[in-house]
Amino acid sequence: MNEYDSNRILDITKKINYLPTTKKSEADCYIINTCHIREKATEKVFHDVGRVKKEFRNKKKPILIIVGCVAQAEGDLILKKDRYIDAVIGPQSYQSINKVIEDIEFKKKQYDITNFETIDKFDLLKSTINCNSKISSFLTIQEGCDKFCKFCVVPYTRGPEHSRNFDEILDEAESLIRNGSREITLLGQNVNAYQNNNKRLSDIIYALEKKRDLKRIRYTTSHPKDMTNDLLDAHKDCEKLMPLLHLPVQSGSNKILQSMNRKHTIQEYLEVIHKLKEKNSKIKFASDFIIAYPGEEDDDFNETCKLMETIKFINSYSFIFSPRPGTPASEMKMVDAKLAKKRLIIFQNIAEKIKLNYKKNLLNQIVKVLFENKMIKEKNKYFGRDEYQNPVVVNSKKNIIGQEKRVLIKKFSQQTIYGELIDNNKFLAA
Repeated sequence: MNEYDSNRILDITKKINYLPTTKKSEADCYIINTCHIREKATEKVFHDVGRVKKEFRNKKKPILIIVGCVAQAEGDLILKKDRYIDAVIGPQSYQSINKVIEDIEFKKKQYDITNFETIDKFDLLKSTINCNSKISSFLTIQEGCDKFCKFCVVPYTRGPEHSRNFDEILDEAESLIRNGSREITLLGQNVNAYQNNNKRLSDIIYALEKKRDLKRIRYTTSHPKDMTNDLLDAHKDCEKLMPLLHLPVQSGSNKILQSMNRKHTIQEYLEVIHKLKEKNSKIKFASDFIIAYPGEEDDDFNETCKLMETIKFINSYSFIFSPRPGTPASEMKMVDAKLAKKRLIIFQNIAEKIKLNYKKNLLNQIVKVLFENKMIKEKNKYFGRDEYQNPVVVNSKKNIIGQEKRVLIKKFSQQTIYGELIDNNKFLAA
């Protein structure tokens, strides 16, 4: 979502004649977009500010603005700590960025804009053309969250759930497709909670399925409690909806899930997985895991490992619990640091073995790959992703950007899969 927000900020600032530059030393305005999910986020902001100061030590100072979730959570601290920073703007207020920039140009005072103005922001986006021309593009449809998991800072930095207007989403999608996008990932902090005038996430997916030049649809991040029957049906009905679902579970222990206020049990989570497999036998899963959450004992950790081995997630993101200031979990007693690190290593080893076996099974298989770009440093090599978002590289003398091709998998590394094009014709679905 930060990547989407950054692109939209560029679209907005073009209205006051600011254009992106690849030369940092020539920038008139420097914008740092921030995330508050992981620890030491504020320290990273000041580190980046220090690099800007160094770059402009003997030059005219650029306008420096901190945007995003760190700005929202700790804006007062940031402005008090460093007068070099001109403004902090929260993620729901960047529709104000043009006025802020113009005011700073003339008045040279600090600005703190961290109100939750989501409706105003989306009203501006409605009238601002999305100029992104990537083959694979992001499209925010929903922001904020009402779940209040005890470890999560999102409700405090992105605010309550708000869903964009259904028609505005489709208009922006159409603009992206005209610009050349062939894959759209629908974004939201709780994307499957989308609801606008009796329209749900499934309605957006069905509408995008009809777009002729769009080849692929994805969505992230979803909550198990909001996997409604209509959304499950979309995984059966929509060929363009990719068969990989990122469905965060966080822990395999019901005790820990209850402590987290996750609002689902492992049994309910497994039931969702089972239903999705019934709807689409090709579907596979990715997930998020918090290791060593306060109160996690050996049995709880073992249940998390068991869940990983049961579902065999082909991709997972796992971290030791990181207390976020202002969240209820930040007041809870931490698991011993050495034990937490030991558990993370054990868990990640299990996850890596599952991923390795999955990749081994891909060898000599034919997969569909949507090619996104030509690799800069290597001649005739093209980069794309298969249906499960695996990075794939092939050789091709012809330009295949934006095309979906059949690829025979020949080998793989830790990060990338390498294959050969089966033919030079566009893939036709069976």
